[in-house]
Amino acid sequence: MLTLALSPALAFAQSDREVAEHMVTRSANVCPGHSTERTTPTVKKVPVGALRVMLDRGLVMCPDRRLDASAPAVFYGRVGVFAWNPEVPAAATVIVKQIDQMTRKDEYPVETLVWDEKGTALTQQTVPAFEPRPGAAVLYKVR
Repeated sequence: MLTLALSPALAFAQSDREVAEHMVTRSANVCPGHSTERTTPTVKKVPVGALRVMLDRGLVMCPDRRLDASAPAVFYGRVGVFAWNPEVPAAATVIVKQIDQMTRKDEYPVETLVWDEKGTALTQQTVPAFEPRPGAAVLYKVR
């Protein structure tokens, strides 16, 4: 019983490095486009407080080279996935900024949000649907 009560506190007792490693592991389990080389550099740019919130909520970060250079950063709200095209240099900066802003507000809309390489929100933009790795479960907690 005590272990269950302390579980949230233990999650926050993890080192910054461990928090980033857990996000990379979640990405490896969920994202079809994951590779350590594509995922880790962007995860390490996200403030650790934002990563902690993401891990608590079941949010995930997924590199996705299918995203167009004109719309390289996306939040798939229905499943709680932040995706970016790692081949577009500005995409990582944009997704990190959006993650930081959204986790500070703790607001995650259910619709899909799309940003260009300058971080401008795009409307009426078509992006590929997010599909997790076969057998992966996205554990996003809607609040």
